[in-house]
Amino acid sequence: MTQPARLPTTPRTPTEPVFRRGRYLEFVRISAILRKETVGGAILLVATVGALIMANTPLADAYYAARDFKIGFEPLHLNLSLGTWAADGLLAIFFFLAGLELKREFVAGDLRSVNRAIVPVAAAVGGVIVPAIIFTLINLNSGSDALRGWAIPTATDIAFAVAVLAVIGSKLPAALRIFLLTLAVVDDLLAIAIIAFFYTTDISFILLIVAFVPLALFWILTHKFSYFFGTRGWSAWLILLPLGFIVWALVHGSGVHATVAGVLLGFAVPVLRSKRGGGPNAGPGLAETLEHRIRPLSSGIAIPVFAFFSAGVTIGGVDGLFRAITDPVAVGIVVALVIGKPIGVLLATWIVTKTTRATLDPDLAWIDVIGVATLAGVGFTVSLLISELGFGQGSPHDDHAKVAILVGSLLAALLATAILRGRNRHYRLVAEREALDADNDGVPDVFEPEPKAL
Repeated sequence: MTQPARLPTTPRTPTEPVFRRGRYLEFVRISAILRKETVGGAILLVATVGALIMANTPLADAYYAARDFKIGFEPLHLNLSLGTWAADGLLAIFFFLAGLELKREFVAGDLRSVNRAIVPVAAAVGGVIVPAIIFTLINLNSGSDALRGWAIPTATDIAFAVAVLAVIGSKLPAALRIFLLTLAVVDDLLAIAIIAFFYTTDISFILLIVAFVPLALFWILTHKFSYFFGTRGWSAWLILLPLGFIVWALVHGSGVHATVAGVLLGFAVPVLRSKRGGGPNAGPGLAETLEHRIRPLSSGIAIPVFAFFSAGVTIGGVDGLFRAITDPVAVGIVVALVIGKPIGVLLATWIVTKTTRATLDPDLAWIDVIGVATLAGVGFTVSLLISELGFGQGSPHDDHAKVAILVGSLLAALLATAILRGRNRHYRLVAEREALDADNDGVPDVFEPEPKAL
């Protein structure tokens, strides 16, 4: 009896696992960034606690007087309160760093590959859309004023997130650390886009167009003389800083939030440089040099000072706390941070893996992704900024929103701790494998080999 002929089968193309470790030098670079952000997170926590103590003790009058004290040059519309200088000026440094980091990741980092970029980018988008929807649904009947806070729970604070990891002693695998940092950076870019498009009114297009003149000059100088600026520390401050300030002042005067200028300036800095006497060289450019110099200023001074002037809210005892957390705005923020953010990140990641037939790295499980997605609910710095833009200082919603940001971030941190801490034993085993270099080539065996230099 003859056997029926078998139909030819098309072999399945092996799929690339998501959350791959990538290159070792990229892992080393991001680990160094996260160590600095851990220190920044500790300083940020101290500043936040200090602000809350001052705002709820007899020091409250002195605190609010300092926050509202004005200084600056009025003819240029820069006679601003210290709180506004912190929100519009110091946070521009933070967003400049975010612009540098995001551009570097997509030009020279592991995310230059579409296959690798799609997961954290999709996760960041999901982590913005779902919390915004949840907040809106909860506040549909609360009025248009309350709905201005829809973007508050969409951001992730990387400094606080990695500080949580440091506190719980989590040996989070390399791939997840890279994913968390990239998610937070893309979050920051989405936040600045939201601020520019949804929280900007009365735009002066003339000033905005004029701002592109010094921005173009900044771009030309950093690209044509990147070697000069990268090797002489003083030159960047004496030439680039004044240009950056002019761009910032013009954008601020145009009505667009001044932190947008920080991102534009960050995007203008070159990532790669040309090697003297040779062709293009995929080595560190001016972006990496400026990142090393500015990150301590951002995480150690700019963000903590902003948090100090923004996080201080007079709670008013138990009754005041109850009124704050029962405000639909506050309920929407807490639920969106604690539940909406992880659902958005996890759902987007799951959809990408299913639609591309990708699989998780063998060292990871979905519980690890859930833990990191929950940790992404720790929103603080940008959430405080959007709260002030949406409601304005003095609005009851603004005070209640700030309380909700603190409560929601704390709950997300505790929940992530419970999930990730239970995986610490497994993470330690993964960390041992990530440190093993059996062939003594200077790169642990589990990482991809570095590409050969051109």
